[in-house]
This record gives sequence, C-alpha cells and structure tokens, in this order.
Amino acid sequence: MLLGTWNLENLYRPGGPYGPEDEAAYEVKLAALAAVITELDPTLLGVQEVGDPEALKDLAGMLDDDWQLALSEHADSRGIRVGFLSRTAVTVLADTTAFPAELRPVQVDDSGVTVTRAGRGFLAVEVGEAGHGPLRVAVCHLKSKLLSYPNDRFQPRDEGERARYGAYALYRRAAEATALRALADELLDGDGQGRDVAVLGDLNDEVQAATTQILLGPPGSEIGTPGYEKADKGDATRLWDVAPLIPPGQRYSRVNSGRRELIDHVLVSHRLVHRVTAAGTGLPGEGPPGLPSVGPDPAERRGAPGSDHAPVWVRIEG
Repeated sequence: MLLGTWNLENLYRPGGPYGPEDEAAYEVKLAALAAVITELDPTLLGVQEVGDPEALKDLAGMLDDDWQLALSEHADSRGIRVGFLSRTAVTVLADTTAFPAELRPVQVDDSGVTVTRAGRGFLAVEVGEAGHGPLRVAVCHLKSKLLSYPNDRFQPRDEGERARYGAYALYRRAAEATALRALADELLDGDGQGRDVAVLGDLNDEVQAATTQILLGPPGSEIGTPGYEKADKGDATRLWDVAPLIPPGQRYSRVNSGRRELIDHVLVSHRLVHRVTAAGTGLPGEGPPGLPSVGPDPAERRGAPGSDHAPVWVRIEG
C-alpha cells in the first residue's frame, strides 16, 4: 500500500476571497491535482488546506473508482482544514483541537491574546489493512512559519516585530505539536510494536526542528543510526520519521524563497517502520519534484494550478 500526505494549497471553489477567481481556473487546478493523485495511486492520502468541503468532493469526482472522504470539522479563520481521501471505508477515531490540560495558554500577538487550542483540527481515522489488522492514521497542519502581522500585513514594521511574531508562531506550533503527540499516544496506546499507527501532514518545519522532534517520542533508534535495528522499551511509544529513507535529491516538499525544505512528513510506529519498502516526495520514479518558489505572501498564488507542495509518501509491504 502507498500512504501519503499532500497540502493541496487553497482548495476552494471559485468566487471567494482565497480560491480561483473563475470556473476555468478552478477546473485547471482540479485537473492538475487529480493527475498527481491518479499517478501517485495512494491507498490513503492525508490532505491539508481544504478550504471548501465541496471542492474536495469535486476533486474526488475526477478520480477513478469511488473514494471515501473524511474531513475535520475544525477549520481555521480562512476555512481550511485537514482530511483524508481513501480507497477503503474510514472510521473517524478523533477530531480535536485541544491542547493537553497541563499546557498553559499560548500568546499569539502583541495585544496579549492567547489560545488554548490548535488553529486547525487533528483528524484521526482507522482503515482496514489486508493481512495486518487496522491502520490508525492522524493528519495535521501545524501553524505556519510564514508570518502574518496585524491589519493583514505580511511584512513587519521592523525587526523587533518580526522576531516577536516569529516567536508567537513558534509557541503555537510547539503547543500544537504537543497536542498532536498526545493524540499519537492515544492511537499507539503503549503498543507501537503491535499497532500500525502513522502521523502525517504539514508540520511546517523540517526534520531536526524542535517542533518536529516533539512528535517522535523517546529519543534513540532513528533510521540510519546503530540503534535502529535494536529493540528497546521506547519502541512501544516511539514514532519514526521516514525522511531519511527519501533519496537525498528528493528530500524536500516545498521551495521557500528559493530554499528547498522538507516540511511535510510521514511518521510511523515500530510495527510499520520495518515494513516500509520505499519513501519519496512527488511522484514515484520521477526524480526531484518540480515546485514553484513561494514568498511570504500566500495571496500571490491565488488561483494557481496544482499545489506549491509536493506529496510525501511511503510504500508499505502488505
């Protein structure tokens, strides 16, 4: 099976403030997305930036066969949310935004406003996996590194403001990663050796970032280290980022101001990681993904075809 994640970039029907301006541009975007999904041929695909639930139905209607859809009910201020496209029936296990009770409210701007929930929901589902029991997967879209400022600005007034709002975004992303890790703990239930569990999505940060590392659980045994092949008690709750299995020349899912970065991730439990046969970005067999370079203002790509992210995927023997 192929398990993947893809940020669809502003998937809205036309006419609103964020999506394509007209039907023609909308159809081009859908066709570009559908072509990639068809070629990728996933069994289960986690998706982000679904701004209009009906738009995801439109996209599914352009694919072969009948696809099952699941969407979080928790959208951000722009209406975007996470979800799944699945070839088999899905059962929703959780749809939450809550921070752990022990985590204090997080400051989000200069006025002192705080939040106690993630900006977008974390959606967890269960699907059947032939010969291996159920597969439990959570999809997420953590707080962006692209900063926004008061009065809809994408540029700071000065470097002090840039630093503060960078910190606010980091606070939120770290809190959201902590909440997502709590959900992963529920899905693993202390039995990572016996449960097939994956956490995937747009983490908005790279492999070694502190926020990404929060999700891994107990340290040690990373892919490519001497401890990887040695069982230990941390295997019960640990998650493995498959990034080291992606060919180095393909190890990016977005290009930010000319810089390649891997900010979309697939993390898997002990039972799954040793069944991974391949991992990649873009389309299998096509080499490095061709992506546009994006700047600090996401509005510049309104109505652009396709997505500014590449899919990230793993192939699992089964």
